Amino acid sequence: MLQFDLPRRLVAETLGTALLLATVVGSGIMAENLAGGNVAIALLGNTIPTGAILVVLITIFGPVSGAHFNPAVTLSFLIRREITIGAAIAYVVVQVIGGIIGTWSAHLMFAQEIFQLSSHVRTGGAQWFSEGVATFGLVATILGTLRWRPEAVAYMVGLYITAAYWFTASTSFANPAVTIARSLTDTFSGIYPAHAPGFILAQLVGALVATLTIGWLVSRQQSK
Repeated sequence: MLQFDLPRRLVAETLGTALLLATVVGSGIMAENLAGGNVAIALLGNTIPTGAILVVLITIFGPVSGAHFNPAVTLSFLIRREITIGAAIAYVVVQVIGGIIGTWSAHLMFAQEIFQLSSHVRTGGAQWFSEGVATFGLVATILGTLRWRPEAVAYMVGLYITAAYWFTASTSFANPAVTIARSLTDTFSGIYPAHAPGFILAQLVGALVATLTIGWLVSRQQSK
């Protein structure tokens, strides 16, 4: 049970999501600048910082807010009755705000226009299914690790996202707040705003399925 009051938890969620997006968008800009047109190298340059920062952010903010940084994760904990409806709504609001702040911060760091809309096309059945799979895996990683090795959550999430960047066709957004924020950057990591709702719906479905599946799978059962 978290021991911090709601205002502190909301600040932690805002800061954590902002730093996550500053890393995702900023490393994408840096990677594309340095990759010389090699998309694989650019993706690798985007992947490693994202996985690494998740380990750091979850370690720092996890004890304060639970380090959701993700409305899909908050939905999972709401379903599990580990967060109230009011707190969950507040979490989602500040996650979206934090993500947008992080995106704008990345633009400022790289001397780009702050306000942008992405033109990066990401849509279609394969992309949506990828986001469902990516989010299912993320929530499964969190819940499974919390059940068996709670001290390892930061590392497991960082490793999972590092892998999911490469095994999913969508490069694993797996996060509605991240998806909204990335629609506001016309850089390497962006997504065309009209395509964001499809990603978000797939993410929420993946989170729901993972919550129910892993909840059943790791629940204690009386021996017969």
